Amino acid sequence: MWYRCDKLFTGIIQSVGKIAHIQGSKLSVVASLDLNADPIKAGESIAVNGCCLTALADGELSFDLSPETRLRTSFHHATPGTPVNLERAMRPIDRFGGHIVQGHVDAVGEVVTILQDGDFTVFRFRSPEEFDRYLIDKGSVSVDGVSLTVVNPIAGEFDVWVVPHTIENTNLGIRRPGELVNLEFDVLAKHIEKLIQRD
Repeated sequence: MWYRCDKLFTGIIQSVGKIAHIQGSKLSVVASLDLNADPIKAGESIAVNGCCLTALADGELSFDLSPETRLRTSFHHATPGTPVNLERAMRPIDRFGGHIVQGHVDAVGEVVTILQDGDFTVFRFRSPEEFDRYLIDKGSVSVDGVSLTVVNPIAGEFDVWVVPHTIENTNLGIRRPGELVNLEFDVLAKHIEKLIQRD
């Protein structure tokens, strides 16, 4: 049996589920993840819309939401039926298809516009302006757990160009302007900033 590396994700979504129940500190999700060959174990880390949560029971997508998690994520606006992106923590043998995603949400952002450009969908997102320093053109960002490339970052807003596969296999395909999303900025940029501040 292969064990997953706790709290390390790639931003490549494995399934889109729906919130079955959310009240207070309790969240449960239903999804079409194939769990027969590799069942979820209690204590396993799972990214739900980019937020690393701990499974409470074997074979179930049930989680506790701490007050900190509810405060810092879009879960405080979520309702039953809300689609959520799901990714299980990566294993040492997995391909690293996206970028390093910890599942630690930095901020809640907003969908500003959604435009079509041929087969591609161009999203513009707004993040709190104090996080603008982490938005680097052609750098990485996680939006609801999806690994995406930043384009044209200006004053807390940025574009991403989304390929049809991602639209069809994540909750980005049903997003609308004004909706809230979970944002995680590149952990490498945050570490570099911390090191520079020590000098």
